[in-house]
Amino acid sequence: MTATGPDVRLEHLTKRFGEQVVIDDLSLDIERGAFYALLGPSGCGKTTTLRMIGGFEYPTAGRVRLGGEDVTERPPNRREVNTVFQSYALFPHMTVERNVAFGLERKRVAKPEVRRRVGEVLEAVQLQHVAKRKPTQLSGGMQQRVALARALVNRPRVLLLDEPLGALDLRLRKELQNELKRIQREVGITFVHVTHDQEEAMSMADTIAVMNGGRIEQAGSASDLYETPSTAFVANFLGTSNLVEATVGAADGELARVRTHDGAELLVPRARLGGRGGAVRVGVRPEKVRIAPLSEPAPGGVNALEGQIVEGSYLGVSTHWLVRAAGGEVLTVVAQNRDAGDGSAQALGERVRLTWEPRHTFVVDAGRADG
Repeated sequence: MTATGPDVRLEHLTKRFGEQVVIDDLSLDIERGAFYALLGPSGCGKTTTLRMIGGFEYPTAGRVRLGGEDVTERPPNRREVNTVFQSYALFPHMTVERNVAFGLERKRVAKPEVRRRVGEVLEAVQLQHVAKRKPTQLSGGMQQRVALARALVNRPRVLLLDEPLGALDLRLRKELQNELKRIQREVGITFVHVTHDQEEAMSMADTIAVMNGGRIEQAGSASDLYETPSTAFVANFLGTSNLVEATVGAADGELARVRTHDGAELLVPRARLGGRGGAVRVGVRPEKVRIAPLSEPAPGGVNALEGQIVEGSYLGVSTHWLVRAAGGEVLTVVAQNRDAGDGSAQALGERVRLTWEPRHTFVVDAGRADG
């Protein structure tokens, strides 16, 4: 049967452990060949969602479909999925090629076919030169690639990755991020990747679903989530955001006016209001903001807030300033050090003006700082 529609479809999934609701009416579609990341803090439900796709947990309510087929009640071995975990779970007494071939041999695949497929997948993960070695003779990064090859050799519809790089040091994680992205692009299999690491998700995934409290707060590309977060939680979970309380005012063409609680008037793209009125919070990313002394003339057509520098950290390529605005918020500014001396252009206690382009302003609902 030729599958139509998304590779993975979750329909109104709910998962309870006793009285605790871990997944709350979650629905999503993952298209064929996508690299999809479930991103969120510990306890947000991302791993439970992955386990329900793989059949290691069954939903309390809702359906799981793979390639259009309802697999909600099927055990893991009857689903077209394989999972790569943080622990490699390799057989230490077997060679690399025997580890990779193990699943095919259990299925009684013909030996010539096993050799061909093992050779292909070892080439894809660039491990053909260590095929005769034992896992203990390999680095952690190479062992993780063996685990990946063992999952890929079965040609699953979907490959599930449960924090697969979490046990590696920073350098190896960076290397494996690039490797995973390359391998996924070459083999064309749908990857669903669970991680709490924002940079990891942003560097690899086509689509990121940010989870919080068993729900998806927002899903989209890395640039969508970073540039136009729809909730305060997303704004603060992916990087740092400056959020200021404000009230929506009149629209002026493609721009709308908002007034901050301390009386400053800011412009925001009208489309980013999303129908909101009344109390909101407006935000801007720290690297979009320019910091300058009050004595310097304010440029026209930009948003501006005044404040006082309360902290500065010189980090070589940039200087991070903390500025207390007139309304009491402490805002972060990341200033690139393009010339010698840039890092000391301002001083603690100095009164400054923060400016940024209206197009860099986003809007989220009023409420708690965590969304």
